[in-house]
Amino acid sequence: MHFVAALDRKPQMRCILGLSEGVVTGAADGYARMADKPAATLLHLGPGLANGLANLHNARRANSPIVNVVGDHATYHLQYDAPLTTDIEMLARPMSHWVRTVPDADHVSAYAAEAVAQARTAPGRIATMVLPADAAWNPTEAPLQPPRPLAPRRQVGADRMRDAVQAIRSGKRTMLMLSGLALRERNLQVAGRIAQAAGVRLLAQQSNARLQRGAGRLEIDRVPYAVDQALAALQDIECLILIGAVEPVAFFAYPDKPSRIAPPDCTVLELAAPGDDLEHALDWLASELKVPADTAIALPSLARPPLPAGALTPVAVATALAALMPEQAIICDESVTSGRSLFQHTRTTPPHDFLQLTGGAIGLGLPLATGAAVASPGRKVICLEADGSGMYTVQALWTQAREKLDVVTIIYANRAYAILQGELEQVGAGVPGVNANRMLNLDQPALDWVKMAEGLGVEAVRAETAEAFCDALKAALARPGPFLIEAVL
Repeated sequence: MHFVAALDRKPQMRCILGLSEGVVTGAADGYARMADKPAATLLHLGPGLANGLANLHNARRANSPIVNVVGDHATYHLQYDAPLTTDIEMLARPMSHWVRTVPDADHVSAYAAEAVAQARTAPGRIATMVLPADAAWNPTEAPLQPPRPLAPRRQVGADRMRDAVQAIRSGKRTMLMLSGLALRERNLQVAGRIAQAAGVRLLAQQSNARLQRGAGRLEIDRVPYAVDQALAALQDIECLILIGAVEPVAFFAYPDKPSRIAPPDCTVLELAAPGDDLEHALDWLASELKVPADTAIALPSLARPPLPAGALTPVAVATALAALMPEQAIICDESVTSGRSLFQHTRTTPPHDFLQLTGGAIGLGLPLATGAAVASPGRKVICLEADGSGMYTVQALWTQAREKLDVVTIIYANRAYAILQGELEQVGAGVPGVNANRMLNLDQPALDWVKMAEGLGVEAVRAETAEAFCDALKAALARPGPFLIEAVL
């Protein structure tokens, strides 16, 4: 409470309320991805931190910088084992890179400064500072400590560069796999010139924090989610060079299928780790390969498809987005199964940023869009959300309404956990019966997203045909503030 009261003394700090900790941590992730700097969260003791851990897991996988401040009982009160007493450091460690408990008021400033510095350490880290109540309310004469200067990203070593250049020149079928800052527009252009001049292929890893795509930007596909498609995409690759990416593996294990996606005899080289200076690595690689700066590469031109008509399907939703999406939109994607064809239908849309679920913990989409909108005023945020996933953090709609955030949410209402239905088939668990189907379907009763959104202060409509969806999307994109479309598939 003393931390909350102190916020009044810092009017330059924007304070945003989330109605569950999963909204708060997910929004911090979205903010960090678009602002390229940390957001701070304020969480309530161990159970409050526990409520936010799933989206901190996603943020950690996205390399998003976040500072968590977790309040705790006064130090002298812990011995009495009050109901909210927990081992907060133990809860925080799996999802944090740095965890410290402030011992007393004299150390608050120094620990806070270190938490900020830790969060800003490349490629982005989760720093969790536990703040006991008496450390917040006791007086101190300790001077204010500024964060230490940000260290520059590490440049790749000459041995790694030599190995990568030799592999490319060897004539083997080689692929550059990119992620992180390598997927920003400028770095993609350099990668495209390398691929064109050296005859290598490009692919992004399956889950990425932020990808800049659309007309005028290099077109790059991702490793497919489905394991059979992923294996096919890399089946003939003899050398895989990682630039800000990690070696691809299957999302889950499946009977009689490999966990590693690259072929068994494929050489995997890490040219640059996610925290390295990826821009320098790509520039240096282009220089070593003597790639001319004026190498011509094919870039998609703006081309809008006609508006879809008839049945409302995932493809119709993607086509409508391609036809109507504004320039510099931010797509936050947690459409899960319904959005798997999105990329192929939105290659020639206006330039936009694509943010996706990175750690597989569902419930990120609505908060991610919330934080992205806070970080990017003046840009339209479009959230693609599965109905099952959206129910984890539906409270984010209230925050969007309160903050008047410019977010259009599209709910793919297929009334099921379709991703789980697919996984049941993939692992060979048989045809679901009555009990199994009750664990996978959301139709008894069906979720009413229009009523839920309106109850949380967000205008909403339901669309059951492609024509109705297009009309709703036009209206939503033409006005500021939050708007939700329930697309009944």
